[in-house]
Amino acid sequence: MLTILGFAMIATFLVLIMTKKMSPIAALVLIPALFCVAVGKGAHLGDYVIDGVSSLAPTAAMLMFAIVYFGVMIDVGLFDPVVRAILRFCKADPMRVVVGTAVLAAIVSLDGDGSTTFMITVSAMYPLYKRLGMSLVVMTGVAAMANGVMNTVPWGGPTARAATALKLDAADIFVPMIPALLVGLLGVLGLAYVLGLRERRRLGALRIEDEESAGAKEAVLVGAGAAAGPARPRKRPVGGGADHVDRVDGGDDDEDLLKGLDPERPTLRPRLYWFNALLTGVLLTAMILELLPIPVLFLLGAALALSVNYPRLPDQKARIAAHADNVLNVSGMVFAAAVFTGVLQGTGMVDHMAGWLVDTVPEGLGPHMALVTGVLSLPLTYFMSNDGFYFGVLPVLAEAGAAHGVTPLEMARASLVGQPLHMSSPLVPAVYVLVGMARVEFGDHTRFVVKWAALTCLLILAAGILFGTI
Repeated sequence: MLTILGFAMIATFLVLIMTKKMSPIAALVLIPALFCVAVGKGAHLGDYVIDGVSSLAPTAAMLMFAIVYFGVMIDVGLFDPVVRAILRFCKADPMRVVVGTAVLAAIVSLDGDGSTTFMITVSAMYPLYKRLGMSLVVMTGVAAMANGVMNTVPWGGPTARAATALKLDAADIFVPMIPALLVGLLGVLGLAYVLGLRERRRLGALRIEDEESAGAKEAVLVGAGAAAGPARPRKRPVGGGADHVDRVDGGDDDEDLLKGLDPERPTLRPRLYWFNALLTGVLLTAMILELLPIPVLFLLGAALALSVNYPRLPDQKARIAAHADNVLNVSGMVFAAAVFTGVLQGTGMVDHMAGWLVDTVPEGLGPHMALVTGVLSLPLTYFMSNDGFYFGVLPVLAEAGAAHGVTPLEMARASLVGQPLHMSSPLVPAVYVLVGMARVEFGDHTRFVVKWAALTCLLILAAGILFGTI
Protein backbone atom coordinates (compact mmCIF):
# COMPACT_ATOMS: atom_id res chain seq x y z
CA MET A 1 0.00 0.00 0.00
CA LEU A 2 2.78 2.42 0.91
CA THR A 3 4.47 1.61 -2.39
CA ILE A 4 1.38 2.56 -4.38
CA LEU A 5 0.79 5.72 -2.36
CA GLY A 6 4.45 6.73 -2.72
CA PHE A 7 4.36 6.47 -6.49
CA ALA A 8 0.95 8.17 -6.54
CA MET A 9 2.30 11.07 -4.47
CA ILE A 10 5.26 11.58 -6.79
CA ALA A 11 3.08 11.29 -9.89
CA THR A 12 0.56 13.78 -8.50
CA PHE A 13 3.31 16.24 -7.69
CA LEU A 14 4.89 16.01 -11.14
CA VAL A 15 1.58 16.31 -12.98
CA LEU A 16 0.53 19.36 -10.99
CA ILE A 17 3.76 21.28 -11.51
CA MET A 18 4.18 20.28 -15.15
CA THR A 19 0.63 21.35 -15.97
CA LYS A 20 1.14 24.48 -13.82
CA LYS A 21 -1.89 23.75 -11.70
CA MET A 22 0.16 24.49 -8.59
CA SER A 23 3.40 26.28 -7.87
CA PRO A 24 6.34 24.03 -6.90
CA ILE A 25 6.42 25.38 -3.35
CA ALA A 26 2.73 24.74 -2.81
CA ALA A 27 2.91 21.28 -4.37
CA LEU A 28 5.98 20.31 -2.35
CA VAL A 29 4.14 21.18 0.85
CA LEU A 30 0.48 20.34 0.30
CA ILE A 31 0.73 17.10 -1.70
CA PRO A 32 2.90 15.23 0.84
CA ALA A 33 0.79 16.60 3.69
CA LEU A 34 -2.36 15.16 2.09
CA PHE A 35 -0.73 11.80 1.42
CA CYS A 36 0.63 11.69 4.96
CA VAL A 37 -2.92 11.96 6.22
CA ALA A 38 -4.04 9.37 3.65
CA VAL A 39 -1.62 6.76 5.01
CA GLY A 40 -2.94 7.35 8.51
CA LYS A 41 0.12 9.14 9.87
CA GLY A 42 -1.16 12.69 9.91
CA ALA A 43 -0.43 12.97 13.62
CA HIS A 44 3.28 12.55 12.85
CA LEU A 45 3.39 15.13 10.05
CA GLY A 46 5.05 17.70 12.29
CA ASP A 47 7.82 15.29 13.23
CA TYR A 48 8.43 14.34 9.61
CA VAL A 49 8.61 17.98 8.53
CA ILE A 50 10.97 18.94 11.35
CA ASP A 51 13.22 15.99 10.50
CA GLY A 52 13.24 17.01 6.85
CA VAL A 53 13.93 20.66 7.63
CA SER A 54 16.71 19.71 10.04
CA SER A 55 18.42 17.59 7.41
CA LEU A 56 18.21 20.30 4.73
CA ALA A 57 18.86 23.35 6.92
CA PRO A 58 22.64 23.32 6.27
CA THR A 59 21.94 23.13 2.52
CA ALA A 60 19.52 26.05 2.74
CA ALA A 61 22.07 28.10 4.67
CA MET A 62 24.76 27.27 2.14
CA LEU A 63 22.54 28.34 -0.76
CA MET A 64 21.50 31.57 0.95
CA PHE A 65 25.04 32.78 1.56
CA ALA A 66 26.37 31.35 -1.71
CA ILE A 67 23.79 33.39 -3.62
CA VAL A 68 24.81 36.52 -1.72
CA TYR A 69 28.51 35.81 -2.26
CA PHE A 70 28.34 35.11 -5.98
CA GLY A 71 25.81 37.90 -6.41
CA VAL A 72 28.34 40.31 -4.93
CA MET A 73 31.09 38.87 -7.16
CA ILE A 74 28.89 39.50 -10.19
CA ASP A 75 28.15 43.03 -8.97
CA VAL A 76 31.82 43.89 -8.52
CA GLY A 77 32.72 42.57 -11.97
CA LEU A 78 34.67 39.40 -11.19
CA PHE A 79 33.04 37.44 -14.00
CA ASP A 80 32.90 40.21 -16.60
CA PRO A 81 36.05 39.01 -18.44
CA VAL A 82 34.62 35.47 -18.55
CA VAL A 83 31.35 36.79 -19.94
CA ARG A 84 33.13 38.82 -22.62
CA ALA A 85 35.31 35.86 -23.62
CA ILE A 86 32.30 33.56 -23.93
CA LEU A 87 30.35 36.12 -25.90
CA ARG A 88 33.24 36.58 -28.31
CA PHE A 89 33.33 32.83 -28.81
CA CYS A 90 29.58 32.66 -29.25
CA LYS A 91 29.49 35.68 -31.60
CA ALA A 92 25.77 35.85 -30.85
CA ASP A 93 25.17 32.68 -32.87
CA PRO A 94 22.50 30.67 -30.99
CA MET A 95 24.30 27.41 -31.78
CA ARG A 96 27.54 28.68 -30.26
CA VAL A 97 25.66 30.16 -27.33
CA VAL A 98 24.13 26.80 -26.38
CA VAL A 99 27.43 24.95 -26.86
CA GLY A 100 29.16 27.65 -24.82
CA THR A 101 26.62 27.11 -22.05
CA ALA A 102 27.45 23.40 -21.91
CA VAL A 103 31.21 24.04 -21.94
CA LEU A 104 31.01 26.70 -19.24
CA ALA A 105 28.80 24.55 -17.00
CA ALA A 106 31.11 21.55 -17.42
CA ILE A 107 34.23 23.56 -16.57
CA VAL A 108 32.75 25.27 -13.53
CA SER A 109 31.34 21.93 -12.34
CA LEU A 110 34.89 20.84 -11.54
CA ASP A 111 34.46 22.57 -8.19
CA GLY A 112 32.01 19.82 -7.29
CA ASP A 113 29.15 22.11 -6.27
CA GLY A 114 26.02 22.35 -8.41
CA SER A 115 24.77 25.59 -6.91
CA THR A 116 28.03 27.37 -7.67
CA THR A 117 27.99 26.03 -11.22
CA PHE A 118 24.46 27.22 -11.89
CA MET A 119 25.00 30.66 -10.39
CA ILE A 120 28.08 31.34 -12.50
CA THR A 121 26.64 29.81 -15.67
CA VAL A 122 23.32 31.63 -15.51
CA SER A 123 24.98 34.91 -14.56
CA ALA A 124 27.24 34.68 -17.59
CA MET A 125 24.76 33.44 -20.17
CA TYR A 126 21.39 34.86 -19.10
CA PRO A 127 21.92 38.35 -20.60
CA LEU A 128 22.80 36.87 -23.99
CA TYR A 129 19.85 34.46 -24.01
CA LYS A 130 17.50 37.32 -23.17
CA ARG A 131 19.09 39.67 -25.69
CA LEU A 132 18.77 37.14 -28.52
CA GLY A 133 15.32 35.95 -27.46
CA MET A 134 16.55 32.36 -27.00
CA SER A 135 14.72 29.68 -25.04
CA LEU A 136 15.76 29.82 -21.39
CA VAL A 137 14.80 26.19 -20.80
CA VAL A 138 17.49 25.26 -23.31
CA MET A 139 19.98 27.05 -21.07
CA THR A 140 18.76 25.41 -17.86
CA GLY A 141 18.49 21.97 -19.46
CA VAL A 142 21.96 21.98 -21.00
CA ALA A 143 23.55 23.38 -17.83
CA ALA A 144 21.84 20.77 -15.64
CA MET A 145 22.92 17.87 -17.86
CA ALA A 146 26.52 19.05 -18.13
CA ASN A 147 26.67 19.49 -14.37
CA GLY A 148 25.08 16.07 -13.86
CA VAL A 149 27.83 14.36 -15.83
CA MET A 150 30.57 16.27 -14.02
CA ASN A 151 28.89 15.76 -10.64
CA THR A 152 30.45 12.28 -10.61
CA VAL A 153 33.92 13.63 -9.76
CA PRO A 154 35.07 12.07 -6.46
CA TRP A 155 34.60 15.30 -4.53
CA GLY A 156 31.19 15.95 -6.07
CA GLY A 157 29.16 13.67 -3.80
CA PRO A 158 27.73 10.57 -5.55
CA THR A 159 31.08 8.83 -6.02
CA ALA A 160 32.07 9.45 -2.41
CA ARG A 161 28.71 8.12 -1.22
CA ALA A 162 29.00 4.98 -3.35
CA ALA A 163 32.55 4.40 -2.07
CA THR A 164 31.45 4.84 1.52
CA ALA A 165 28.37 2.65 1.20
CA LEU A 166 30.28 -0.25 -0.40
CA LYS A 167 33.60 0.35 1.42
CA LEU A 168 35.56 1.03 -1.76
CA ASP A 169 38.15 3.55 -2.87
CA ALA A 170 36.58 6.49 -4.71
CA ALA A 171 39.42 6.56 -7.24
CA ASP A 172 38.86 2.90 -8.10
CA ILE A 173 35.24 3.74 -8.90
CA PHE A 174 35.79 6.98 -10.79
CA VAL A 175 38.96 6.56 -12.85
CA PRO A 176 37.76 3.56 -14.94
CA MET A 177 34.49 5.45 -15.55
CA ILE A 178 36.23 8.44 -17.12
CA PRO A 179 35.93 7.18 -20.74
CA ALA A 180 32.19 6.51 -20.33
CA LEU A 181 31.67 9.88 -18.65
CA LEU A 182 33.56 11.60 -21.45
CA VAL A 183 31.19 9.94 -23.90
CA GLY A 184 28.31 11.29 -21.84
CA LEU A 185 29.83 14.77 -21.86
CA LEU A 186 30.33 14.58 -25.62
CA GLY A 187 26.70 13.54 -25.85
CA VAL A 188 25.68 16.68 -23.94
CA LEU A 189 27.84 18.82 -26.23
CA GLY A 190 26.34 17.10 -29.28
CA LEU A 191 22.84 17.72 -27.93
CA ALA A 192 23.77 21.34 -27.26
CA TYR A 193 24.90 21.62 -30.87
CA VAL A 194 21.60 20.21 -32.16
CA LEU A 195 19.52 22.38 -29.83
CA GLY A 196 21.61 25.37 -30.86
CA LEU A 197 20.97 24.69 -34.53
CA ARG A 198 17.27 24.47 -33.74
CA GLU A 199 17.44 27.82 -31.96
CA ARG A 200 19.37 29.28 -34.88
CA ARG A 201 16.66 28.16 -37.30
CA ARG A 202 13.99 29.57 -35.02
CA LEU A 203 15.65 32.88 -34.25
CA GLY A 204 18.55 33.42 -36.59
CA ALA A 205 22.23 33.96 -35.85
CA LEU A 206 23.77 37.30 -34.99
CA ARG A 207 27.47 37.39 -35.82
CA ILE A 208 29.25 40.23 -34.16
CA GLU A 209 32.64 41.32 -35.37
CA ASP A 210 35.42 41.37 -32.78
CA GLU A 211 36.01 44.73 -31.18
CA GLU A 212 39.58 44.72 -32.43
CA SER A 213 38.67 44.17 -36.08
CA ALA A 214 38.84 47.04 -38.49
CA GLY A 215 35.78 48.68 -39.90
CA ALA A 216 32.40 49.46 -38.46
CA LYS A 217 30.76 47.00 -36.12
CA GLU A 218 27.75 45.26 -37.56
CA ALA A 219 25.42 42.40 -36.72
CA VAL A 220 24.17 39.86 -39.22
CA LEU A 221 20.93 38.06 -38.60
CA VAL A 222 20.49 34.79 -40.47
CA GLY A 223 16.86 34.08 -41.18
CA ALA A 224 14.16 35.85 -39.22
CA GLY A 225 14.33 36.05 -35.49
CA ALA A 226 15.95 37.85 -32.61
CA ALA A 227 15.80 41.58 -32.37
CA ALA A 228 19.16 43.11 -32.98
CA GLY A 229 18.57 46.78 -32.67
CA PRO A 230 16.19 49.56 -33.54
CA ALA A 231 17.08 49.61 -37.22
CA ARG A 232 14.94 47.83 -39.77
CA PRO A 233 16.83 44.95 -41.45
CA ARG A 234 17.34 44.61 -45.17
CA LYS A 235 17.30 41.09 -46.63
CA ARG A 236 19.93 40.00 -49.09
CA PRO A 237 21.62 36.69 -49.95
CA VAL A 238 25.06 35.90 -48.51
CA GLY A 239 27.74 33.56 -49.81
CA GLY A 240 25.59 32.22 -52.61
CA GLY A 241 23.66 29.98 -50.22
CA ALA A 242 19.98 29.49 -49.85
CA ASP A 243 19.86 31.36 -46.56
CA HIS A 244 19.09 35.03 -46.46
CA VAL A 245 20.59 37.46 -44.05
CA ASP A 246 19.46 40.71 -42.60
CA ARG A 247 22.15 43.33 -42.12
CA VAL A 248 21.51 45.52 -39.14
CA ASP A 249 23.44 48.54 -38.01
CA GLY A 250 23.51 47.56 -34.37
CA GLY A 251 25.60 50.42 -33.02
CA ASP A 252 25.66 50.36 -29.24
CA ASP A 253 23.57 47.16 -29.17
CA ASP A 254 26.50 45.22 -30.62
CA GLU A 255 28.78 46.48 -27.88
CA ASP A 256 26.17 45.53 -25.30
CA LEU A 257 26.08 42.01 -26.68
CA LEU A 258 29.85 41.70 -26.36
CA LYS A 259 29.92 43.19 -22.89
CA GLY A 260 27.05 41.10 -21.56
CA LEU A 261 26.92 43.00 -18.27
CA ASP A 262 26.67 46.76 -17.92
CA PRO A 263 30.31 47.96 -17.87
CA GLU A 264 29.30 51.24 -16.24
CA ARG A 265 27.27 49.86 -13.33
CA PRO A 266 28.08 51.67 -10.06
CA THR A 267 28.63 48.41 -8.16
CA LEU A 268 31.88 47.64 -10.03
CA ARG A 269 35.08 47.53 -8.00
CA PRO A 270 37.88 47.22 -10.61
CA ARG A 271 40.63 48.11 -8.13
CA LEU A 272 39.63 45.13 -5.99
CA TYR A 273 39.48 42.65 -8.88
CA TRP A 274 42.49 40.59 -7.83
CA PHE A 275 41.40 40.57 -4.20
CA ASN A 276 38.01 39.18 -5.23
CA ALA A 277 39.61 36.64 -7.57
CA LEU A 278 41.95 35.47 -4.80
CA LEU A 279 39.11 35.32 -2.29
CA THR A 280 37.02 33.20 -4.66
CA GLY A 281 39.96 30.90 -5.40
CA VAL A 282 40.67 30.42 -1.71
CA LEU A 283 36.98 29.81 -1.01
CA LEU A 284 36.64 27.14 -3.72
CA THR A 285 39.91 25.48 -2.67
CA ALA A 286 38.81 25.36 0.95
CA MET A 287 35.50 23.88 -0.18
CA ILE A 288 37.18 21.14 -2.21
CA LEU A 289 39.61 20.36 0.63
CA GLU A 290 36.71 20.45 3.12
CA LEU A 291 38.64 22.69 5.51
CA LEU A 292 35.33 23.90 6.95
CA PRO A 293 31.66 23.02 6.34
CA ILE A 294 30.49 24.61 3.09
CA PRO A 295 27.75 26.75 4.76
CA VAL A 296 30.39 28.22 7.10
CA LEU A 297 32.75 28.93 4.20
CA PHE A 298 30.11 30.81 2.23
CA LEU A 299 28.91 32.66 5.32
CA LEU A 300 32.46 33.88 6.01
CA GLY A 301 33.07 34.59 2.32
CA ALA A 302 29.88 36.63 1.93
CA ALA A 303 30.61 38.67 5.06
CA LEU A 304 34.20 39.36 3.94
CA ALA A 305 33.20 40.20 0.36
CA LEU A 306 30.56 42.66 1.51
CA SER A 307 32.81 44.30 4.08
CA VAL A 308 35.78 44.83 1.76
CA ASN A 309 33.93 45.79 -1.43
CA TYR A 310 31.23 47.89 0.22
CA PRO A 311 32.54 49.28 3.52
CA ARG A 312 29.59 51.67 3.86
CA LEU A 313 26.60 50.11 5.62
CA PRO A 314 23.96 51.52 3.19
CA ASP A 315 25.85 49.94 0.27
CA GLN A 316 25.94 46.57 2.03
CA LYS A 317 22.22 46.74 2.69
CA ALA A 318 21.59 47.64 -0.94
CA ARG A 319 23.57 44.62 -2.19
CA ILE A 320 21.77 42.27 0.17
CA ALA A 321 18.42 43.70 -0.87
CA ALA A 322 19.34 43.32 -4.55
CA HIS A 323 19.73 39.56 -4.10
CA ALA A 324 16.96 39.06 -1.56
CA ASP A 325 14.48 37.73 -4.14
CA ASN A 326 16.79 34.92 -5.20
CA VAL A 327 17.65 34.09 -1.60
CA LEU A 328 14.00 33.92 -0.58
CA ASN A 329 12.90 31.91 -3.60
CA VAL A 330 15.65 29.33 -3.31
CA SER A 331 15.64 28.91 0.46
CA GLY A 332 11.84 28.74 0.46
CA MET A 333 11.95 26.02 -2.17
CA VAL A 334 14.52 24.04 -0.18
CA PHE A 335 12.42 24.12 2.98
CA ALA A 336 9.34 23.16 0.97
CA ALA A 337 11.28 20.22 -0.46
CA ALA A 338 12.10 19.25 3.12
CA VAL A 339 8.39 18.56 3.65
CA PHE A 340 8.34 16.27 0.62
CA THR A 341 11.45 14.33 1.61
CA GLY A 342 10.44 14.22 5.27
CA VAL A 343 7.09 12.60 4.47
CA LEU A 344 8.61 10.20 1.92
CA GLN A 345 11.17 8.96 4.41
CA GLY A 346 9.18 9.28 7.63
CA THR A 347 6.18 7.28 6.41
CA GLY A 348 8.43 4.59 4.96
CA MET A 349 7.17 5.18 1.40
CA VAL A 350 10.67 5.49 -0.04
CA ASP A 351 11.81 2.22 1.55
CA HIS A 352 8.79 0.33 0.24
CA MET A 353 9.22 1.83 -3.24
CA ALA A 354 12.89 0.87 -3.37
CA GLY A 355 12.17 -2.61 -2.05
CA TRP A 356 9.45 -3.13 -4.63
CA LEU A 357 11.74 -2.07 -7.47
CA VAL A 358 14.49 -4.42 -6.28
CA ASP A 359 12.03 -7.31 -5.87
CA THR A 360 10.67 -6.84 -9.37
CA VAL A 361 14.05 -7.63 -10.91
CA PRO A 362 13.69 -11.10 -12.51
CA GLU A 363 15.97 -13.83 -11.19
CA GLY A 364 17.42 -14.33 -14.67
CA LEU A 365 18.88 -10.82 -14.59
CA GLY A 366 21.05 -11.66 -11.59
CA PRO A 367 24.32 -11.87 -13.58
CA HIS A 368 23.44 -8.50 -15.15
CA MET A 369 22.82 -6.64 -11.88
CA ALA A 370 25.24 -3.88 -12.87
CA LEU A 371 23.10 -3.15 -15.93
CA VAL A 372 19.97 -3.34 -13.78
CA THR A 373 21.51 -0.95 -11.26
CA GLY A 374 22.41 1.50 -14.00
CA VAL A 375 18.84 1.49 -15.33
CA LEU A 376 17.31 1.73 -11.85
CA SER A 377 19.58 4.65 -10.97
CA LEU A 378 17.56 6.84 -13.34
CA PRO A 379 14.19 6.74 -11.55
CA LEU A 380 15.60 6.10 -8.09
CA THR A 381 18.03 9.02 -8.00
CA TYR A 382 15.33 11.23 -9.53
CA PHE A 383 12.72 10.40 -6.91
CA MET A 384 15.13 9.94 -4.00
CA SER A 385 17.99 11.87 -2.47
CA ASN A 386 21.49 10.66 -3.18
CA ASP A 387 21.82 9.69 0.46
CA GLY A 388 18.71 7.54 0.27
CA PHE A 389 19.83 5.80 -2.91
CA TYR A 390 23.49 5.23 -2.13
CA PHE A 391 23.12 4.32 1.53
CA GLY A 392 19.72 2.62 1.38
CA VAL A 393 19.27 0.97 -2.02
CA LEU A 394 22.77 0.44 -3.45
CA PRO A 395 23.94 -1.94 -0.68
CA VAL A 396 20.89 -4.12 -1.29
CA LEU A 397 21.50 -4.17 -5.04
CA ALA A 398 25.22 -4.85 -4.48
CA GLU A 399 24.43 -7.80 -2.24
CA ALA A 400 22.13 -9.24 -4.89
CA GLY A 401 24.81 -8.70 -7.53
CA ALA A 402 27.50 -10.35 -5.41
CA ALA A 403 25.41 -13.53 -5.24
CA HIS A 404 25.74 -13.72 -9.03
CA GLY A 405 29.42 -12.79 -9.25
CA VAL A 406 29.01 -9.07 -9.99
CA THR A 407 31.74 -7.08 -8.20
CA PRO A 408 30.94 -4.15 -5.91
CA LEU A 409 33.09 -1.91 -8.14
CA GLU A 410 30.88 -2.62 -11.15
CA MET A 411 27.80 -1.92 -9.06
CA ALA A 412 29.24 1.34 -7.74
CA ARG A 413 30.14 2.55 -11.24
CA ALA A 414 26.71 1.64 -12.56
CA SER A 415 25.09 3.60 -9.73
CA LEU A 416 26.62 6.83 -11.08
CA VAL A 417 24.79 6.58 -14.39
CA GLY A 418 21.65 8.42 -13.28
CA GLN A 419 23.34 11.65 -12.20
CA PRO A 420 22.54 13.74 -15.33
CA LEU A 421 18.84 13.13 -14.59
CA HIS A 422 19.28 13.44 -10.83
CA MET A 423 20.48 17.04 -11.14
CA SER A 424 17.00 18.07 -12.35
CA SER A 425 15.18 16.21 -9.57
CA PRO A 426 12.73 18.27 -7.53
CA LEU A 427 14.59 16.98 -4.46
CA VAL A 428 17.89 18.62 -5.49
CA PRO A 429 18.13 22.10 -3.96
CA ALA A 430 20.62 23.33 -6.58
CA VAL A 431 18.06 22.99 -9.38
CA TYR A 432 15.98 25.71 -7.73
CA VAL A 433 18.99 28.02 -7.93
CA LEU A 434 19.16 27.24 -11.65
CA VAL A 435 15.50 27.81 -12.50
CA GLY A 436 15.17 30.69 -10.05
CA MET A 437 18.05 32.72 -11.45
CA ALA A 438 17.03 31.88 -15.02
CA ARG A 439 13.41 32.86 -14.27
CA VAL A 440 12.17 29.55 -15.68
CA GLU A 441 9.17 27.64 -14.35
CA PHE A 442 10.27 24.39 -12.77
CA GLY A 443 7.56 22.52 -14.66
CA ASP A 444 8.80 23.88 -17.99
CA HIS A 445 12.34 22.85 -17.13
CA THR A 446 11.18 19.37 -16.15
CA ARG A 447 9.18 18.83 -19.32
CA PHE A 448 12.13 19.85 -21.44
CA VAL A 449 15.03 18.16 -19.69
CA VAL A 450 13.78 14.76 -18.54
CA LYS A 451 13.88 13.03 -21.93
CA TRP A 452 17.28 14.44 -22.87
CA ALA A 453 18.80 13.75 -19.47
CA ALA A 454 17.52 10.17 -19.51
CA LEU A 455 19.05 9.71 -22.97
CA THR A 456 22.38 11.02 -21.66
CA CYS A 457 22.24 8.56 -18.77
CA LEU A 458 21.61 5.65 -21.12
CA LEU A 459 24.48 6.80 -23.33
CA ILE A 460 26.85 6.70 -20.35
CA LEU A 461 25.53 3.26 -19.40
CA ALA A 462 26.04 1.93 -22.93
CA ALA A 463 29.56 3.38 -23.05
CA GLY A 464 30.38 1.86 -19.67
CA ILE A 465 29.28 -1.56 -20.88
CA LEU A 466 31.19 -1.12 -24.15
CA PHE A 467 34.39 -0.16 -22.33
CA GLY A 468 33.95 -3.02 -19.87
CA THR A 469 33.78 -0.87 -16.75
CA ILE A 470 30.16 -1.80 -15.95
